[in-house]
Amino acid sequence: MKRFGRPARIAVVGTGWWATQTHIPALRDLPAAEIAALCDVDARKLRAAADAYGVDQTYADHREMLASERPDAVVVATTHATHFAVADDCLAAGAHVLIEKPMTLRAADARALTKRAAQAGLQIVTGYPANYRAHARVAAALLSSGALGPIQCVQTTFNSYCIDLLAGHDRTAQGVYPVHGPGDVYSRVEQSGGGHGHLQLTHAAGLLFFVTGLRAALVQARTARFGLPVDLVDTVLVEFEGGALGSVSGTSNAFVPEHRLVVGCADGGLEIDLFAGTTRIRRKGGEMESLPAAEERDLARAPVNNLVGVALGSELPISGHEPGWRAVELLEASYRSAAASGRATAVRELYA
Repeated sequence: MKRFGRPARIAVVGTGWWATQTHIPALRDLPAAEIAALCDVDARKLRAAADAYGVDQTYADHREMLASERPDAVVVATTHATHFAVADDCLAAGAHVLIEKPMTLRAADARALTKRAAQAGLQIVTGYPANYRAHARVAAALLSSGALGPIQCVQTTFNSYCIDLLAGHDRTAQGVYPVHGPGDVYSRVEQSGGGHGHLQLTHAAGLLFFVTGLRAALVQARTARFGLPVDLVDTVLVEFEGGALGSVSGTSNAFVPEHRLVVGCADGGLEIDLFAGTTRIRRKGGEMESLPAAEERDLARAPVNNLVGVALGSELPISGHEPGWRAVELLEASYRSAAASGRATAVRELYA
């Protein structure tokens, strides 16, 4: 891998609320990174972001930016529906990419990005901060080692309270965003793809696939909107390759936020409670172990920090293309199944 004697030049495409709250300030604070340029089709948001963080180079067209600036890596933080096209152009231009979740809306597009990156010798980082938790990495290594036996059952839940975002209200009046809020983007199917599934449940799916290494084979799902323009509640049943069964569910109208992953294996199992910061492991014979609490700061910045290391040639992706791609397969199959009143949808159908 290449190692530079200079800071990594990182561009950001999409200057919405998450980029201005997390990615851009993270890059600004990293001595090993230089913000090469900002890009957004929305001139007002672009100007506000550039002024807030003192960035001189701005573009309305990411292709022009790529040709002019030739960045080492790019943060793709555009609307969900545009992730594939923008990331594909970045990889074609020779830049590593951090793609915000969901990686894409279509499994075939996630596969295409993975192939392009491999052919070009480039890396994809996916924006799942939970995958950077020490407990998640320990759990992934433990399951991969086979110490708990084959996986038989997986249950994961992601509940949050962001119903207002799905209704098209971003709470900007409360002053919760440093530059600007998301507006009504999460309520618009043509931009977001879906509601709770693509906004929140994708986090649960990303962690599930990162920790277990599984892949969905058959999916049955139901969603409910309860008067919203997008799904508010999602319940998914999954048969994984190899025979394990699982459930993935959640709501954006939860009284108590929850992100929990439970994995049952032939010779033990584990439970990760993300919000409580706890992980319990049960080994064969009933022996219980609780992992010590890990002091973890700025996990939201972990993916972009990882991208800088990737661009400098000093790191490999921690949360790479694989969990992102598998999460896209699960979500696309889920939305297809829900649209067909819960008909079982095979993941292989997504590539037909």
